[in-house]
Amino acid sequence: MGTPIISIQNAAIQQNKNLVLDKVSLKIDVGAFVYFIGRTGSGKSSLIRTLYAALPLKSGEISICDTVLAKLKSRHVHKLRRLLGIVFQDFKLLPDRNVYQNLAFVLRATGWKNKSARDARIAEVLTLVNLEGKEKKFPQTLSGGEQQRLSIGRALLNHPKVLLADEPTGNLDPITRWEIMEVLRNINAQGTTILMATHDFGIIQKYPGKTFKCEDGLVSEVVVKS
Repeated sequence: MGTPIISIQNAAIQQNKNLVLDKVSLKIDVGAFVYFIGRTGSGKSSLIRTLYAALPLKSGEISICDTVLAKLKSRHVHKLRRLLGIVFQDFKLLPDRNVYQNLAFVLRATGWKNKSARDARIAEVLTLVNLEGKEKKFPQTLSGGEQQRLSIGRALLNHPKVLLADEPTGNLDPITRWEIMEVLRNINAQGTTILMATHDFGIIQKYPGKTFKCEDGLVSEVVVKS
């Protein structure tokens, strides 16, 4: 067994200074596909936000991609986030930029100075998420599933070691949910570790993975029967 890509030991997770999860301890191996399930407000999104340093760690220890969060200075948070891909429920795309420009903006902001290298990476990512040929479309002209595939593509641009997906299928119809899950499973099959917060048991039954349940302030591993 190698070193886990994420290690959490006795962590306390808080949101707006309220303790939402306590005594969280778990390890996630490289290449795993892991679900955090639980009702709205159970703490699963707060846990994911803590992992990318959007929420401060109250106590305990978290290591992600060889970064110890308790020692991470605010001026270095951007370095951690370059190792991570983050996908949100509400897409967070730039409405005044087309598909190509949404992706190019991220690459330029993260130091890709060579235009031909940027263009090549954008082409690779659009193929990965089945959006080739849509470069000139604006987000509002895309379907919900296409917008979410674009946001997944954006998260993949810098070859993240871990993809954190917070309810990525929450606003989508059932058929589109399966399309998004197929994209995520394909990305995982290529070696990217994926953590996904969801309250949709149907997804976990169809696409099994290691599953942790957030409930009553605690996190425990559960077995979901398919």
